[in-house]
Amino acid sequence: MADPSSYRPKPGQIPDSPGVYRFRDEHRRVIYVGKAKSLRQRLASYFQDLSNLHPRTRTMVTTAASVEWTVVSTEVEALQLEYSWIKEYDPRFNVKYRDDKSYPYLAVTMNELFPRVQVMRGQKKKGVRYFGPYGHAWAIRDTVDLLLRVFPVRTCSAGVFRNAERTGRPCLLGYIGKCSAPCVGRVTPEEHRELAEEFCDFMTGRTGTYIRRLERQMTDAAEDMEYERAGRLRDDIGALKKAMEKSAVVLADATDADLIALAEDELEAAVQIFHVRGGRVRGQRGWVTDKVEAVTTGDLVEHALQQLYGEETGDSVPKEVLVPALPDPVEPVQEWLTERRGSNVSLRIPQRGDKKALMETVERNALHTLALHKTKRASDLTTRSRALEEIAEALDLDSAPLRIECYDISHLQGDDVVASMVVFEDGLARKSEYRRFQIKGFEGQDDVRSMHEVITRRFRRYLGEKEKTGEWADGEVGLTEEDGRPKRFAYPPQLVVVDGGKPQVAAARRALDELGIDDIAVCGLAKRLEEVWLPGDDDPVVLPRTSEGLYLLQRVRDEAHRFAITYQRTKRARRFRASPLDDVPGLGETRKQALIKHFGSVKKLRSATIDQICEVPGIGRKTAESIAVAFAQAAPAAPAVNTATGEIMEDEDHVEDAAPETTAGVAEEPVSAGASDERRGQER
Repeated sequence: MADPSSYRPKPGQIPDSPGVYRFRDEHRRVIYVGKAKSLRQRLASYFQDLSNLHPRTRTMVTTAASVEWTVVSTEVEALQLEYSWIKEYDPRFNVKYRDDKSYPYLAVTMNELFPRVQVMRGQKKKGVRYFGPYGHAWAIRDTVDLLLRVFPVRTCSAGVFRNAERTGRPCLLGYIGKCSAPCVGRVTPEEHRELAEEFCDFMTGRTGTYIRRLERQMTDAAEDMEYERAGRLRDDIGALKKAMEKSAVVLADATDADLIALAEDELEAAVQIFHVRGGRVRGQRGWVTDKVEAVTTGDLVEHALQQLYGEETGDSVPKEVLVPALPDPVEPVQEWLTERRGSNVSLRIPQRGDKKALMETVERNALHTLALHKTKRASDLTTRSRALEEIAEALDLDSAPLRIECYDISHLQGDDVVASMVVFEDGLARKSEYRRFQIKGFEGQDDVRSMHEVITRRFRRYLGEKEKTGEWADGEVGLTEEDGRPKRFAYPPQLVVVDGGKPQVAAARRALDELGIDDIAVCGLAKRLEEVWLPGDDDPVVLPRTSEGLYLLQRVRDEAHRFAITYQRTKRARRFRASPLDDVPGLGETRKQALIKHFGSVKKLRSATIDQICEVPGIGRKTAESIAVAFAQAAPAAPAVNTATGEIMEDEDHVEDAAPETTAGVAEEPVSAGASDERRGQER
């Protein structure tokens, strides 16, 4: 625990201007990012009598070992920089809303020649229009199924689309009228894009135009005695109205607004957001956070707005945002939202009427989310704490291992030897810290030697980063602004777990001893009897089968194994995809694809003459000669196998594309079940 006075800036050093500041711990990891209208006043508030500080603030300043700041021109710039640094450094003492689920969106890929309607999760992509989020993916599919009657937009994947183009036959949706079949030229790209635009307009709430238009067309068709067409239009209108009924009108005048409500106690806070578009609730989401700093409701609202709109622009930021409390000051936040949208955004607290009533509904959802989270979290925290305590007791550690790293070696009969490192903090996987290794020190299969190499490389990097921070230097050595963030291996674990028994544990301990590291515990978990091995012990530690500590170690070990074998299979598949063209010097991906496109297959390219190869644009005679030599020296490619049918595919049909995303022609899994079982036994 550090004394804040040991790193307190000298009087007069801190400027009296807007800016953003960062607190760092002894390992130079950023633990807190904040902004201030006056850096001098704000930072001075941290360096006072510890008894006057909020308990969480006191923990933060005693955990920190240094503070630094950056001056900006305006409070809006400070807000933007604070958001960027929180995203970059992931500080442990900042409010971070944990999304309580991965929400699906209805997405329209307007960045493609033929836009596609689909369900999407994860990070948003440029050029794609999103609607939602929805509570369930099936709700999206139900809505899309109804709307495709009226807006027959493409929904198929790229592979299905290309196959339809090649065969000249549309998919089933094209035959039943739920796709306009642009793949076979039934509509032009412009006509299909217009359909997609109309679909998006309907989803944004402009529904009345299309309903009235279809009703006029239905009336005209009936007057012209085109009763079948009138019947179809009647069904289309019914489908649109049914889709609209799925989200009832909650606000009049086709309001576009987001409503944000909070439920909080001393330790945690839950936020709920209702997305209202065209007066209807189009989506809902919820987050939960630990209150690791002293924050007001207004501060929580500000952090929620940053997370909600930090990556959004244009219409994704609504005209009106309703909140339970305003940030202090509110002007920079409102100006920032206006910049994100490109037009004025109103940020206010609803006082009466329908908006006030809807806000109460959102608040009830937030209260329910917090209560449900606490029920789950209590059990999770208790179990994880008990597991870490059991591990510390079984391994005779001074304290619970809050950071555990586990290593595993994977290969296939000695080929493509790789290793994985997974990290668990507080009993939970921290996937951003996972790392992969290729074994470089030797060829062949030797798990013990591989483990020694991986541990040596990982902790040599740790020592190097530790030296860079100046912890071992005689004078003061600081990090530059560009290198301010701790590097990939800068943070040490309290416990190293290896997948294996006594030999692997001995190799890991020997690697640490050679580097002079004696403050990190090592153990191994053997698969056969799930025994825990310690360095130098002739007998293993046997934890009870019902032990939470053993269960946590198994989870860590299994995650390391999964991560390692996934990497090993990726490497093997990449090796199978290798082409003789890869060995031709100066031949890049663009010219490889041009060769394949010109000849149609590798088989035809292999049999082509030098003069024929020279006919490809961009291929000179010297390069053509190199290509011919590469194919002459290469062994014939193995036949492609359809793993579903066992059929040997002709090379004419199986084109080995030079692009990295193309699937390999050689089957990764053997065709026969017996061979598959044998491979699984050989693969580590």
